[in-house]
Amino acid sequence: MQVKILGCSGGVSANLRTTSLLVDDDVLIDAGTGVGDLTLDEMSRIQHIFLTHSHLDHIASLPLLIDTIFDRIYEPLVVHARADTIEALKHHIFNNVIWPDFSRLPSADKPVMTFNILSPNEHCELDGRNFEMIPVNHIVPGAGYRVSCKTGVFVFSGDTTSNDTLWQALNSGDRLDVMMVEAAFANKDVELCRRAGHYCPQLLAEDMLKLKHDPDIYISHTKPGEEQNIFAECQQAMPDRKLYLLNGSEVFTL
Repeated sequence: MQVKILGCSGGVSANLRTTSLLVDDDVLIDAGTGVGDLTLDEMSRIQHIFLTHSHLDHIASLPLLIDTIFDRIYEPLVVHARADTIEALKHHIFNNVIWPDFSRLPSADKPVMTFNILSPNEHCELDGRNFEMIPVNHIVPGAGYRVSCKTGVFVFSGDTTSNDTLWQALNSGDRLDVMMVEAAFANKDVELCRRAGHYCPQLLAEDMLKLKHDPDIYISHTKPGEEQNIFAECQQAMPDRKLYLLNGSEVFTL
């Protein structure tokens, strides 16, 4: 299994893309602006998209992706997400006002996009890869994903602040090789993190004490311009963990 980071920033600027992970060549986890760096042929190979939540930085490229490859879609592209997330997409995006309803185009019985509701802790098996939805604590209903195959396991936290559900789920497994977890703001913004549903290094370090595994940990979703400061605070708060700053374009082979 190969995982390529298309985007991992908490915002946009030159060379910064918002969250999206490409698993092998046919699955996306989130569809932020990083999707736009794929070629047309690469986009056309995507068959499944797993969304963590409904916020724009994680779904911005979804409408444009489907529109771009519309004539190349022979089997519906499946969007997997929590029920609340799917309802938000139907009501606010694919509503024929902001964007066409591709779940009914070119026809209701043969659409280019379908929705699949995943419930927290539910698994989806795709060609030897297991995608497990894990509930997390964000300002809207959110999820992380544990993705496993015979040769490795990685987890992506999605957007979250202090919680027990993510860590309990991870501890229930026998293996964890790579963890990608958000730390959106510096410690000076700890109260904002609590209100907005994000981690800062202080809050992440407190929760990281719950994790029994010792994976390589990649810090994601950092605020543009604050990346190095946030990462330095993470290193100070978690000196015994194997920490790396996720920059984008990394490729992991598991």
